[in-house]
Amino acid sequence: MSISGGVNDFVVRFANVNGTGSASANMLFAKAIFRMGIPVSAKNIFPSNIQGLPTWYEVRVNGNGYIGRREGINLMVSVNPQSMDQDIKNTLSGGYFLYDSTWPLSNDRRRDDLHYLEIPLMEMSNEHFAEPRLRQLFKNIIYVGALAALLDIDRDIIIGLLEDQFPGKEKVVASNVKALDLGIDYARKNWKCPLPFHASKLKLTEGKIMLDGNTACGLGAVYGGATVMAWYPITPSTSVADAFEQYCKELRVDKTTGKHNYAIVQAEDELAAIGVVIGANWNGARAFTATSGPGVSLMNEFLGLAYFAEIPTVLIDVQRAGPSTGMPTRTQQADVMLAFYASHGDTKHVLLFPSTPKECFEMTATALDLAERLQTPIMVMTDLDLGMNDHMSDALTWDSDRTYDRGKVLSAEDLDRIEKFGRYLDVDKDGITYRTLPGTHPSKGSFFTRGTSRDEYAKYTEDGAAYVRNMDRLVRKFNTAKTLVPPPQFYPSPSGADTGMIFFGTTTDSALEAIDMLRSQGITLDGMRLKAAPFSQAVTDFILEHETVFVVEQNRDGQMRTILINELEIDPRRLVSILNYDGFPITADHIVRLVHSHIPQPQSAV
Repeated sequence: MSISGGVNDFVVRFANVNGTGSASANMLFAKAIFRMGIPVSAKNIFPSNIQGLPTWYEVRVNGNGYIGRREGINLMVSVNPQSMDQDIKNTLSGGYFLYDSTWPLSNDRRRDDLHYLEIPLMEMSNEHFAEPRLRQLFKNIIYVGALAALLDIDRDIIIGLLEDQFPGKEKVVASNVKALDLGIDYARKNWKCPLPFHASKLKLTEGKIMLDGNTACGLGAVYGGATVMAWYPITPSTSVADAFEQYCKELRVDKTTGKHNYAIVQAEDELAAIGVVIGANWNGARAFTATSGPGVSLMNEFLGLAYFAEIPTVLIDVQRAGPSTGMPTRTQQADVMLAFYASHGDTKHVLLFPSTPKECFEMTATALDLAERLQTPIMVMTDLDLGMNDHMSDALTWDSDRTYDRGKVLSAEDLDRIEKFGRYLDVDKDGITYRTLPGTHPSKGSFFTRGTSRDEYAKYTEDGAAYVRNMDRLVRKFNTAKTLVPPPQFYPSPSGADTGMIFFGTTTDSALEAIDMLRSQGITLDGMRLKAAPFSQAVTDFILEHETVFVVEQNRDGQMRTILINELEIDPRRLVSILNYDGFPITADHIVRLVHSHIPQPQSAV
């Protein structure tokens, strides 16, 4: 594969050692380009051990706004001898390989079609900085300086970022600037700067932010009214709890009394965590948990209880690669079926699919409303890529006049007007019954909550007819959910098409880029992004309006395709899977190749 970079169109990959402080330096590089007004996306590729193994940080720069992962590396920054051979192999032909020449690279390891940029990073850091602990950290800043010269990145912007990172610490900033300038000066003295591909200021990031999805979920929970979180640590969802705690300390502490108006419980395991959440919601609090696939597996029993007992419950599933422990630090969309049909018996759950940090924020808040409106579990299906990486996103907004939807909750006055309260009576014929909160009334409105069969008045029964009435009502409620969840988003072609493409979550950016690439090749597709399940009539209509519909997802078995077939009774031949499950975010190139395997490229475009 040959080099294809240009001005504001290139990919840089950093090859580091996990635990050496490189992440902050690499992020500094990405944010500097973002502040130059250029669309950028960053992917942290890290091992599941604590430290010592190779880690990579991949930054795509694209002036056209395409921010999905791209195949091929234009510039490799290699500071890890352990992965150097692999890093050389992964660099595009004609590309540039920058490495720490403190340790020489033998000729037999070199490729003739690469440009080698040698810089003695460790030697320079040892020469200019005395403290051993800081030498490694400043080595990272030196290569950021070299990149600033090579790629024409504004030095003042980098310094501004350092000042933001270390407010009031002038000596720390000064030391970092010294390291930065060492790299800039070395590059300008030894190499032709800038490279043929480089950055040039634009104004395409105005009104945008860079934020990770887990932080956005944690903040969304606070704004959405959550006061209780129970969780058990698991990669990659732990930072949701960290963010929720951070923002609660800022926003949920009474400034007069110092009282904490929130509760965070680290439970002994995932089952206990969701048990706490169910209990808190049953008592009237807004509560949620966050986990990943293995946690959802363990939570299945209580998810079934919440569904059948009809208790509001919110779960944020930051998906990773499975089965079992799988690859804990790699991304997938492989929990879709597990989450949708979680628990035994006939259960179906409402799922939300954010694709940006802004949607993580909004959908977490929406989930808390939907859970109370529908009295059922709501799962926000994000993933490691979205959750743990910084993404360019629209800024977060909140309507200060927004009120929480508490659903059908009866007050004491309501109960006084009711002769006999029936917890599971379908009064409005929408499948959603009325509930009470403990202590609402001194003598009315109490009921016994159980996960076993009961009648409309919450009285235990094994009468088959009563059971059927209840199960049929839950179906009506699920159909009502179709009208309340976020609708799909459509990307129609200008002249219409016989072929469609369905995508969701983090496949969105690459799918939209692939549609544009295919269009330039003479293949026209209409796109539809799923934002939620269950599916509205609009989803069915989109599929039936197209002869072939590609379903893009990141798992082995085409789980979303299976759910669409099952739930909408679609002819399986109409839906074609476009799959990726190697643990890395899907690329537009990959989607295009698989589409071509089903739709040959027009001769005129060859």
